[in-house]
Amino acid sequence: MQFRITGLTLAAIGGAFPAAAGAQTLDVTLTLPRINVAEYHKPYVAVWLEKAGGPTTTLTVWYDVNKRNDAGKKWLSDVRMWWRASGRTLTLPADGVSGATRAPGTHKISFVGGRGKVPALGAGAYTLVVEAAREGGGREVVRVPVTIGANGAGAGKAAGKGELGAVAVAAHR
Repeated sequence: MQFRITGLTLAAIGGAFPAAAGAQTLDVTLTLPRINVAEYHKPYVAVWLEKAGGPTTTLTVWYDVNKRNDAGKKWLSDVRMWWRASGRTLTLPADGVSGATRAPGTHKISFVGGRGKVPALGAGAYTLVVEAAREGGGREVVRVPVTIGANGAGAGKAAGKGELGAVAVAAHR
């Protein structure tokens, strides 16, 4: 599944690329494993980007956006690390950030930077963080270090052990 995220604002987590340099894309691929339990609930998932000494930028949050009276927001604090880092200050639903939970499988999300949608990433060390929490299940955080070079390229991958499977990130122009 691939879709474009829109509506994020530029954050100062690195130097912005000049407009002539072309838009940078950050591709994130994450796997939600099928967990064999009697009553499976799709996990709430938050994906964010950190830069040492800089602010945290939420890229996407998957939760039950269709619950009556916004009741799905009630459980977002269970995605604890994200909630503490930036979730409690984010007004949800947030255009281009909020989305419905996803079924087990591999999901690819592309974030286009430098055009007001996601931060334009300057050269440096970043950490992509993916956190999943599931009702009646566990909670897991996967941290993926990625170094963006002067040419705007970089990649990293890691894997979870329960609620998350493989997570990969690739930056390119």
